[in-house]
Amino acid sequence: MEPQADIALIGLAVMGQNLILNMNDHGFTVVAFNRTVEKVDHFLANEARGTKVIGAHSLQEMVGLLKRPRRVMLMVKAGKAVDEFIEHLIPLLEPGDIIIDGGNSLFEDTNRRVEYVQNKGLLFIGTGVSGGEEGARHGPSIMPGGSPAAWPHVKEIFQGIAAKAQDESGAPAPCCDWVGENGAGHYVKMVHNGIEYGDMQLICEAYNVMKNGLGMGARELHQTFAEWNTGELDSYLIEITRDILAYKDTDGSPLVDKILDTAGQKGTGKWTVQNSADLGMPVTLIAEAVYARCVSALKDERVKAARKLKGPRPLLSVARNEAKKKQFIGEIRDALYASKIVSYAQGYMLMRAAAAEYKWNLNYGGIALMWRGGCIIRSRFLGKIKTAYDGNPKLSNLLLDDYFRGEIKRCQKGWRNVVAAAVKKGIPAPAFGTALAFYDQYRSAVLPANLLQAQRDYFGAHTYELMDKPRGQFFHTNWTGKGGTTAAGSYTV
Repeated sequence: MEPQADIALIGLAVMGQNLILNMNDHGFTVVAFNRTVEKVDHFLANEARGTKVIGAHSLQEMVGLLKRPRRVMLMVKAGKAVDEFIEHLIPLLEPGDIIIDGGNSLFEDTNRRVEYVQNKGLLFIGTGVSGGEEGARHGPSIMPGGSPAAWPHVKEIFQGIAAKAQDESGAPAPCCDWVGENGAGHYVKMVHNGIEYGDMQLICEAYNVMKNGLGMGARELHQTFAEWNTGELDSYLIEITRDILAYKDTDGSPLVDKILDTAGQKGTGKWTVQNSADLGMPVTLIAEAVYARCVSALKDERVKAARKLKGPRPLLSVARNEAKKKQFIGEIRDALYASKIVSYAQGYMLMRAAAAEYKWNLNYGGIALMWRGGCIIRSRFLGKIKTAYDGNPKLSNLLLDDYFRGEIKRCQKGWRNVVAAAVKKGIPAPAFGTALAFYDQYRSAVLPANLLQAQRDYFGAHTYELMDKPRGQFFHTNWTGKGGTTAAGSYTV
């Protein structure tokens, strides 16, 4: 058969199938392949029935159906499966052909794969794809990086199927653009997922304070989140929270109240926190969100501990006064919004540090636009981030932008009231708390690290700097009179 397909996609799980159908809708001819070839026939006979999608029963057949340069997209489980398919594909492809990894791969793996595939004469793209089943089918956020020479050959397809959001002129713009070389695309997707962890945890904490602190049931909580979704918190995650709280089980009771309170994770949030430690960037809110899932997984231990470890009753006194209760709900909204600002500020701090470390030229406003539609963290809020970076591409921290600084000022009183009330009443709100703690640390011209440095010098001769001396000039004190004058020169934090 003559080459007729624009792109091949390997992996017919939910994301792969829906991306294929999305590509077909936009006029691209796709050849579908799956390691279990029976899935190909089932897909063609069912979900892809009546489309132009072509099925292949071997990699050789698949490659033979592709126009040059051949474009092969992998939607398989991150890790070993990606490397195995790369090895199978290399002998079948020619110089200039393109392998695309659309899974949630670790960016360091993508760095390695770009170099390896390029050394074989081929091109490689590692791209984040966000939006879940709905996004894949109707328009995801796509974050490609890797071999720059590959981008012109996939740009039309990727931007064609991506979600669209309004740019500064009001025109529709694709939520997809080139991110950078090597693993930049997967890195930005990793940070996206880390921020997603934070957003979800913040929403859960707001829900928990209202449920246990104010005694609100699912119906009242649904109405609250529905109202929040019309304001500055307008977002996909608030929207689905609204819908979840309204969903009834077969017996008419709220389904959410029956779901076991343990949460898992696929690793991208953990990777974000690990990389932040490597780069020395304090993404404290994402870290708390990751650890909150870890604590939730200790269900059996928590049930036992709840019988023995006592604390205050969680119901707040304002719950008994309708006017005060309404005011406190507004303060919870403010705490959620202010904490969200901190979370994104930390995420962008991390991307700036990564850009410097890995020599990437990241477009921060462009990244916000890519996240405006299609992805899980899509929200009205991201338009403000794009505006901030369009106005000042060298903005060092979102907290210093005039708009976000003003919003924090507006929300700060309620934010502090909610954190204080949660602590007093024993309602866990770790993400709210760490966001506020970071804000207070970041705005402090002086922190107690002077004492910390003195301690390190005392026990390990690790030296310190002095306020009235040039930065980079280090001193050591013989604190006990028994030590020597030699300082440790190999350990700094």
